Amino acid sequence: MLALAVVLPLAGCATDSGSPDTAPSASGSSAVGGGTATAAPEVRAQLRVDGDIRQYLLHRPPAQAADRDGNGDGPKPLLIAFHGRGADAAELRAKTRLERAATARGMLVAFPEGLGHGWGAGAQATKQRPDPALDVRFTEALIKHLVRTERADPDQVYVAGFSNGGSMALRMAAERPALLAGAASVSGQLPTGDAAVEPTGPVPVMVVYGADDPVRPLAGLPSPPPDPEEPILPTRSARDSAAAFAAAGGAGEPVTREEKGYDRTVWRLGRDDAPGGDRRSGGTVQLLVVDDAGHTWPGSTVPPPEGFGPVSKALDATDTILDFLTDPGPGH
Repeated sequence: MLALAVVLPLAGCATDSGSPDTAPSASGSSAVGGGTATAAPEVRAQLRVDGDIRQYLLHRPPAQAADRDGNGDGPKPLLIAFHGRGADAAELRAKTRLERAATARGMLVAFPEGLGHGWGAGAQATKQRPDPALDVRFTEALIKHLVRTERADPDQVYVAGFSNGGSMALRMAAERPALLAGAASVSGQLPTGDAAVEPTGPVPVMVVYGADDPVRPLAGLPSPPPDPEEPILPTRSARDSAAAFAAAGGAGEPVTREEKGYDRTVWRLGRDDAPGGDRRSGGTVQLLVVDDAGHTWPGSTVPPPEGFGPVSKALDATDTILDFLTDPGPGH
């Protein structure tokens, strides 16, 4: 049973001095539509779920962005962003600059911290994660908490993530499609085998993947090597991951087109024949396979770890994902 605690600010405005990958402080300015807008203070806060104290970093949209989007003091879209395995919220924020792009669109963005710097993206219990549904319940609790305390719009909740965090975003979309208006994964695939996660209903999903990913190959990792710290789950291919969501959403045959620096495959979700008849059955599922890209976030200015491969500059994954989430039709 969930036990929710009042959110407790840890440090007013979070700073991560000493880290070379740290993004500028939220007390600075961020570009919005060619001008500047003062960013609202970010807050490190905590939430008790299932007896654990879970932490997250929250960015509120600048007043200028909220007013321009017509939100004012009303409900605001919410993005939950999951970091990769072995990383943390600050690292993902620096790599993606999601907080700047999201807040410029009038969106709240929360970067939760994974237990042991990782996420239970698969359905199989392990020694490190004997309760494989723990992070699903935490994410649900965090969304409900932010709807109640930050006026997040329950009809505009999105998830995104990188690598293991991307797989976690896909798990949320697969198991809780009615909770979300969209999901996106960069370098993350659906777990398979004993840890398999199966999509259960229609939801718009975008999968962005490097064609030359040396860590999590584009074709999937059906037999991952053992890892004494945290098991690496077997995964479907990036295409099969996207296709599973398309099938769950009653999509027809996909269309693939070449764009500058990447290939885009689009499945148009059905409205009448989708299982469950969910109200979010419109939109698309999309797979973007990025040329000359590794296990990296396309468009990032933060150098990746050694052995992760190159970062593509042909695609800005941050803007591409947020454009898709807020308008998941075939034109994006």
